[in-house]
Amino acid sequence: MKDHQDGAHGGHQFLGKNTELYFAVLCGVFLLVAFLIEMFSQLSFALALTGYSIAYFFGAYFIVIEASKKIIKGGFDIDFLMIAAAAGAAYIGSWAEGALLLFLFSLGHALEHYAMNKAKKSIEALGNLSPKTALVKKGDQLEDVAIEALQLKDIIVVKPNTKIAADGVIVSGSSTVNQAPITGESMPVDKTYLQDTKDLPSFIDIDKKHVVFAGTINGDHSIEVLVLKLTKDSTVSRLVKMVSEVETQKSPTQRLTKKFEKWYVPLVILLVVLLCFAYLVVDETFSESLYRAITVLVAASPCALAISTPSAVLSGVARAAQDGVLIKGGRALEDLGEITTIAFDKTGTLTEGKPKLTNILPLGNFDEVELARLVLEVENLSNHPLAKAIASDLKTKYKIDSQNKATNVNAIQGKGITATYENHKVSIGNATLMESSEITISEKTRLEMNALLKNGHTAMLVAYKQEIVGLVSVMDLPRKTAVDTLKRLKAIGIKRMIMLTGDHQNVGDAIAKQIGLTEAKGNLLPEDKVDAIKTLIKRDKKIAMVGDGVNDAPAMALSTVSIAMGAAGSDVALETADVALMSDKIENLPFVISLSRESKRIIKQNIAISLGVVGLLVPVTILGLTNIGVAVAFHEGSTIVVVLNALRLLRYKSI
Repeated sequence: MKDHQDGAHGGHQFLGKNTELYFAVLCGVFLLVAFLIEMFSQLSFALALTGYSIAYFFGAYFIVIEASKKIIKGGFDIDFLMIAAAAGAAYIGSWAEGALLLFLFSLGHALEHYAMNKAKKSIEALGNLSPKTALVKKGDQLEDVAIEALQLKDIIVVKPNTKIAADGVIVSGSSTVNQAPITGESMPVDKTYLQDTKDLPSFIDIDKKHVVFAGTINGDHSIEVLVLKLTKDSTVSRLVKMVSEVETQKSPTQRLTKKFEKWYVPLVILLVVLLCFAYLVVDETFSESLYRAITVLVAASPCALAISTPSAVLSGVARAAQDGVLIKGGRALEDLGEITTIAFDKTGTLTEGKPKLTNILPLGNFDEVELARLVLEVENLSNHPLAKAIASDLKTKYKIDSQNKATNVNAIQGKGITATYENHKVSIGNATLMESSEITISEKTRLEMNALLKNGHTAMLVAYKQEIVGLVSVMDLPRKTAVDTLKRLKAIGIKRMIMLTGDHQNVGDAIAKQIGLTEAKGNLLPEDKVDAIKTLIKRDKKIAMVGDGVNDAPAMALSTVSIAMGAAGSDVALETADVALMSDKIENLPFVISLSRESKRIIKQNIAISLGVVGLLVPVTILGLTNIGVAVAFHEGSTIVVVLNALRLLRYKSI
């Protein structure tokens, strides 16, 4: 198929990238017009013949190009057989049958190639992650340099809210970095500078709070980064390499088709040639032998076989699209039905993808509303993503707004925030912040905080007048539909559902327990996810991977079927994926798997019908027990049956 695709798009794009499809449609139009003229008008047959000839041109154009390329290399495939069958039909005056063969075959090919160049697009989307230039510090000057020209040990300046241009270690400044494009972590991560950079360990061994990756997004503060990896070795470049390597691997279906063509086509050609000389051993004329040979050629042309899979695929894809699911091709549609293990990314796939306020617990003299107001006044003045999430949710939940009573706000990197509220100090942050401010944390409070942390929450203590007065926690919450979706997946035979996440193992375990996953694997970088997928494939043979971010791309590309969350997904995840849930509804997953199973069943039926008819017609026509009219009637009848059977998928009901 790939070779034919290349031929269709290699310098013959008269009408744009869908030229092959337009040619197939034009073939059908001229075939219909010519047939109507021949059957229902008194016009000259020459006019109908002109219509058939034009139909032949449009139907055979790309098939002839491809067949000629193969013949030059000494190969004969189904393309050649279809051209020979159409030419033979024309030779004995069966123009309509020949044009119909070409129309159905060219339409099948065109539809198969409609969505193409997936690998190329996915690599381009990955490449766009990194900025094109970086600000390099040279003495007191800043110089704009192309990222390809960056050298090891260069120091680059990353301004607030811009993409980081290289993998490296922070040597000046502190900031919050959104690492979701690379690690998939739901929460932005606090980063700070490394004081001693003289004897650095290997990149992977440097404390993660000092390390940044190319393609991640800096927060509100400027930082300086010592470049430790050249652009070609950066994390993003590795992702590009992983995707390109996996995408170039041929599917088993492609290899099987090639094997079939290798023996079937030469066998039919040999049989037809031998039948041309049947008059030497049978009491008939050369004309009768030629007629028999051409009848066999038409009967043996695998037209129904050629259209059986594309028609079912097209119907399945169209039905999925009605429910907001994009399926890219037949392999994904077939393979998805055999899946019993699904790996999920966490952030944006099983969860909402953004932090939400989960708890506000008064521990001192404050009641809940008073504590909420205190926290709001302080967090409302911070630009930290968690502070913004807390402030927004407090306003919504408690119907309150800031009265600007807090002053002297000071963000302390990696610890939290301090401020003055009604002439007294307020501290909101982790235990380290409290201890550094000599605020006592009771054992009960520690237990409550640890319980929240263990269950996947990001928890913060609130202190006022040097006393702990409350606990606040946020979490990236599971999607409301996640529990029901996983139950339905289990009901249709999905045995194992595994979460792969860049978040802490505690977070993964907590989410897994809440929504009913089989297991969770945390603290995973992109290459770790790839290793996890390889392990799952060894155990379960075929697996699906559901993801939404760039960090999922290599693992998705390696999986048997990759499924991207649409609205929440990155461009690269969508381009790499075989299936995209366009409306961002994970609840569509059970439906599309069931549809895939039904599609596969219909494809098997279609192949059985088409091969059965060919298997019946070939011996009957060889023995001369039927004429070309009956052969074409059965031949095209099987094609119609196959197409109608495939169209049943359009009425498939969602489970």
